[in-house]
Amino acid sequence: MRAALLQITSGEEPAANLAMVREMLAEAKAAGAGFVLTPEVTNFVSLDRALQADVLLTEEDDSTLASLRASARELGLWLSIGSLALKSGDPDGRFANRSFLIGPDGGIVARYDKIHMFDVQVSATETFRESAAFRPGARAVVADTPFARIGLSVCYDLRFAYLYRALAHAGAEVLLIPSAFTPVTGAAHWEPLLRARAIETGCYVLAAAQTGTHPSAHGRQRTTYGHAMAVAPWGEVLADAGTAPGIVYVDLDRAKVAEARARIPALQHDRPFEGPR
Repeated sequence: MRAALLQITSGEEPAANLAMVREMLAEAKAAGAGFVLTPEVTNFVSLDRALQADVLLTEEDDSTLASLRASARELGLWLSIGSLALKSGDPDGRFANRSFLIGPDGGIVARYDKIHMFDVQVSATETFRESAAFRPGARAVVADTPFARIGLSVCYDLRFAYLYRALAHAGAEVLLIPSAFTPVTGAAHWEPLLRARAIETGCYVLAAAQTGTHPSAHGRQRTTYGHAMAVAPWGEVLADAGTAPGIVYVDLDRAKVAEARARIPALQHDRPFEGPR
């Protein structure tokens, strides 16, 4: 299976973001891809909470989701919508950061709500409190496709190795880590963490990414690191998109998963232990 990882710069206008992604889906299909992956918050990037409340919609009403499902069906593609920012109906008004796996018939095969919230002070001038606007998910998700068993995650999840080990023990062969990493943390940690998750589990790691300076007429402007990346089960980087918007491709071979796990069968060597106390 040929996979296409999209690297984009989403802004505050979902319709413009959607048009960009639909064009890239057609380009990826023409290049032979059967599986296309978009990054975190494909539909909307903004740090303005009031604008989020005004623009975001529920899953049932979201035009980006409906349109991308139609595109997957029209093009006959498997599609990972890395995540959409959606209204959740929660009493406290928080949103969902929700990933979707779409089949070539346009059906929703799996949903995953980002578990770990990005509540950090990246630098003296850059602080994020994702949990103030988004409610965390509570369930890990794997999904079957004809070409691999897929484990879903989103961005900051990357730092929690136990999630990926659980996905691998549940049979995942490909781990999806769509992201909107900051430039500071990306430069320091992005590639080593992606490679570590692949090496620890013997899985392919596919990480579509947001990149660059995101257009904003409201509130603080956001920048993201880019470097959409594909990592092999043995840990080598197969593709790196750099910092420009575009598409990178990788050919998936599930035999490589079996080969890496046979060489280092670490998943078979987990043992219960006590402590520390």
